[in-house]
Amino acid sequence: MKYFIITFGCQMNKSDSERIAFLLERIGYKKAPNEREADLIVINMCSVRQSAVDRVYGLAKKFTQIKNQKSKVKTLLTGCISKKDFLRFQKFFDYVLPIKTLKIWPEILKKKGGYYLSNQREKEFLEKFKCDYLKIKPKHEKNFSAFVPISSGCDNFCSYCVVPYTRGSLICRPHEEILEEIRDALKNGAKEIWLLGQNVNDYHSNSKLKSQKSKVINFAKLLKMVNDVPGNFWLRFTSPHPKNFSEKLIETMAKCEKFTPYLNLPLQSGDDEVLKRMRRNYTAKEYKNLVKKIRRVFKKIRKSIYKKGFPEGFALEDTISISTDIIVGFCGETKKQFQNTLKLFKEIKFDMAYIAQYSPRPGTLAEKFEDDVPKDEKERRWKLLQKILQKFALSFNKKFLGKKILVLAEEFKDGFLIGKSRHHKSVKFEGKENLVGNFVLVKIERAFPWGLKGKLIEK
Repeated sequence: MKYFIITFGCQMNKSDSERIAFLLERIGYKKAPNEREADLIVINMCSVRQSAVDRVYGLAKKFTQIKNQKSKVKTLLTGCISKKDFLRFQKFFDYVLPIKTLKIWPEILKKKGGYYLSNQREKEFLEKFKCDYLKIKPKHEKNFSAFVPISSGCDNFCSYCVVPYTRGSLICRPHEEILEEIRDALKNGAKEIWLLGQNVNDYHSNSKLKSQKSKVINFAKLLKMVNDVPGNFWLRFTSPHPKNFSEKLIETMAKCEKFTPYLNLPLQSGDDEVLKRMRRNYTAKEYKNLVKKIRRVFKKIRKSIYKKGFPEGFALEDTISISTDIIVGFCGETKKQFQNTLKLFKEIKFDMAYIAQYSPRPGTLAEKFEDDVPKDEKERRWKLLQKILQKFALSFNKKFLGKKILVLAEEFKDGFLIGKSRHHKSVKFEGKENLVGNFVLVKIERAFPWGLKGKLIEK
């Protein structure tokens, strides 16, 4: 029996797919090269954007054709599934299963008929399973880069977001379990560790160690613990919430040498009224001051750590790259309110941003609001921000010209290696395929808005 997994969405979904792969192989499945050669096709879906949901519907119809040609093939849907979508997808899939029930999939897959475990029925299993599925070992797609979930779910209930309804309330993993998974990943060759959570910096776990003065391990303490794990690796995390950034966390980020100078800090809107409707629990001014503080503290501490100058490959180590998430055309967003977002965007000078046009999500509070910004106006606002972003991104990337930087080579394509820098910039350079998964030194020769190009420095 062979399986094939198609994953949509964030790094958490990718991490979940790695656990699905491990479980399926443990019960005898082998990975198929494509969906047409698979006996079990798994879609790990995302409901954060309507476009992702639409793609799943398109694939569902395609799989129907495959099943007509190969009657024994089964299809399974998991991931972030809204109640509305669950009811519709039952028509297309043999199994619709919440990811939290992963531990009982072997039993379910033995059933001859279809099996549909709705979000409502999932509540019956919640006390039993909680986040137990995260105890299943992942089969990392890339051994050199490990996604490590530290929590699942969210309690913020931002008005536009479906995650609390599809993932449930925030549940944090024991820090001992997290550290064990990280050590295993490093033994298997990991060079990069991503700590994941829908609200990653709201992490908290109780410690049983007598050596800990405080019994509660918060995110700052966890970050320090991971940094202290022996090994040569980069440390990153996503996705944080601005309201959970303490001074201690900012200081810890800067002091942890393995923490790379990159942070994605979602803004969503630069207008206070829109932020209030979004239920983001901060103002535009508070967000702006937070960014200033992060940049100031990072520069001060990193310079004090490397008093004699940055090591080779650590160019601009005291300058943190900050990206953000923005939603344009949220319900009721006036042109004036968008101008406030535009103004703040220019003031902060993000060097990367993930800009989305608002689409209503089933079951959220915002679904009850009027989606009153026309599609063409959303498109116009998106293009304006993209144009500004392109300018700032190019300006930031030009700072690397002539610099020697460390790059983690991630893939080989058409004679070129493509990887990521410590600032999470895409870097393209000529090199051999056997360098994939290794840190290499690259001298940057060209800068573009969305990446860098350089020359490999042979050692």
